[in-house]
Amino acid sequence: MNEKEFLAKMGIINVGDIYRNLPPARLVEIALKKKEGVLASNGALTVQTRKYTGRSPLDRFIVDTPTIHNEIDWGQTNQPMSETDFQHIYYRLAAYLEERDLYVFDGFAGTDKDSQIPMRVINQFAWQNLFIHQMLLRPDGEELLDFEPEFTMICAPGFNAFKEADHTHSEAFVLLNLEKKMIIIGGTYYAGEMKKSVFTAMNFLLPLKDICPMHCSANIGENGETALFFGLSGTGKTTLSADPDRRLIGDDEHGWSDNGIFNFEGGCYAKCINLSQKHEPQIWEAIRFGSVLENVILDKVTRTPDYNSDFMTENTRAAYPIDYIPNAVIPGIGGHPSTIIFLTADAFGVMPPVAKLTPEQAIYYFLSGYTSKLAGTERGITEPQATFSTGFGEPFLPRYPMVYANLLSEKIKRHSVQVYLVNTGWTGGAYGTGQRISLPDTRAIVSAAINGDLIKADYRTDSIFGFEVPKTCLGVPDSMLNPRNTWQNKDAYDESAMNLAEKFKKNFNKFKDIEPSILKAGPM
Repeated sequence: MNEKEFLAKMGIINVGDIYRNLPPARLVEIALKKKEGVLASNGALTVQTRKYTGRSPLDRFIVDTPTIHNEIDWGQTNQPMSETDFQHIYYRLAAYLEERDLYVFDGFAGTDKDSQIPMRVINQFAWQNLFIHQMLLRPDGEELLDFEPEFTMICAPGFNAFKEADHTHSEAFVLLNLEKKMIIIGGTYYAGEMKKSVFTAMNFLLPLKDICPMHCSANIGENGETALFFGLSGTGKTTLSADPDRRLIGDDEHGWSDNGIFNFEGGCYAKCINLSQKHEPQIWEAIRFGSVLENVILDKVTRTPDYNSDFMTENTRAAYPIDYIPNAVIPGIGGHPSTIIFLTADAFGVMPPVAKLTPEQAIYYFLSGYTSKLAGTERGITEPQATFSTGFGEPFLPRYPMVYANLLSEKIKRHSVQVYLVNTGWTGGAYGTGQRISLPDTRAIVSAAINGDLIKADYRTDSIFGFEVPKTCLGVPDSMLNPRNTWQNKDAYDESAMNLAEKFKKNFNKFKDIEPSILKAGPM
């Protein structure tokens, strides 16, 4: 079935030119000709996403059908939409796309051949097709000849919903029809909605194959030891996994099967606010021709990117193929991890820079997913806010939390994985009073965790949270390891710590049928 026949089957007829799997240079050429973006001095295509500069969680819906109804954890995160409303929006979208040029990318989600998903992505804009070309896995010529998509995604930012008639919350919508294996996106130009919709689909499908899908980055050392970094956007997954001394498997989304770790993607989507060539050289060098820069301001004369500017948003982004990172693992596959790191950006300045977790504590803090939402990551977030996000990725988990927790728990125990909680947030006080833990200090902590130094360290038991905190760590001041020591007002620290512990307990009340050993693993 050729592209026009496929589109006709989807109800999209009388389209303009169809461009399938164009190379990046051609997509850039078209985007520039149609004034979708401009070239920065480093060769990256720079675009603006207008009103939406981050994900819009309230505009995301899952179509409620009989076959999946009992599988979905319905609520504010996974909002239901009727099949009728989905069809009404889809029919109008199909009509909107008539006589327009369309850009098609056929590729794969998942480097594991046994579980990868063939995906067809249809875009209204060339620059967004370039984005998805860099983010998904790119097929070779033979794979394209007989390519049959299992999942289809259509992204048309110029098409808006009518919220009263369509029962949406705004003109923007992200609709996942998991039964029909279809995703449609409109009203928002933010390309991250495409990436995270693919991730959500994988999180629905892979547990059926006993594969644990994870919102984490991954890298591998010279001796083959794999490390995972869990965390929400802005906590340091991309930065910390892009380590010159280790090989990058992937920066954001992975699966853990009986064979080991595998990347879902063929590219990286890095936050680049305050990007530094000194501290993040691999990401800096990866932003070149073929990359997409979202909402980064350019100098009017030199067209040099100003990574320090938050004029458009703090959620400035760079998308680039993973092979732009030197020494990346191609394809993105690694062995079973020896170390797992949960990253949290604690806005209260209470959590220690690092703590060692038991297997039960690992599941407690995985389910809690404590961090701070950073400014610009989501629409309406203008300053850091404390939040709990199940699995460090609740917005992308359609199934019930224990599905993912049980898969992770079984694999941690089977492979005797060391798990650490690492705070990349504040110390010496809360946000606005204390200071952010420096990247060199965090890198030193991560290195000690991965190379096994922290296993040999002396520990103290935190009197409130119950986890083990090292007394020393090479490259980090001893006084910094106890966050209470960094506060001038010790009573204020104690009060903040107790308040945060209560927040953990209150949040955990939402989970049902939890094993007593996991309940006891939380704050005392």
